Amino acid sequence: MDDLGSVTWPPEPIRTERLVLRGPEARDRPTVIELLASAEVHTYLGGPHDRAELEEKLPEVPGQSPGSFVVELDGSMIGQVLLRRAPADRRSAAAGKVDLGYLFLPHSWGQGYAAEACSAALNWLDEVLPGEPVVLATQTANTASLRLAAKLGFTEVERFVAWDAEQWLGERPAPTR
Repeated sequence: MDDLGSVTWPPEPIRTERLVLRGPEARDRPTVIELLASAEVHTYLGGPHDRAELEEKLPEVPGQSPGSFVVELDGSMIGQVLLRRAPADRRSAAAGKVDLGYLFLPHSWGQGYAAEACSAALNWLDEVLPGEPVVLATQTANTASLRLAAKLGFTEVERFVAWDAEQWLGERPAPTR
């Protein structure tokens, strides 16, 4: 299987103690642009995207693919969690595995929202694709993401260089039933 295309998408909204994870909608476009164009959000992701180019090229409903969750707090989008299959021809331990990614607006950092949302998305994945291992990559300089990876059960499998910086790749083994 090359992607998450076999899952029913979007799922019913997933409710956690404080958040709602749901499929993307047209009203999310301005926040997605803000996330992608933010220098602060992209400090460890190779730099921000050009806002004008995003305004021009981003579809009306960005991220309409299985595994692309909008994260909402009190009815407003604060971030997104992405579960995508890494290309099978990638030369790393990530090849062919589901890759967990996340972006949150800076005002929501440090409050546990990323851990809560990523846990909920991983629980969803465990239900729809049981036995699926998941990988997560982050810069070694991004200590907050390294702490989150450990909290979510990821352990280091390799390091590599991307965006002129050392990257950490962790894997969360498939849960056993």
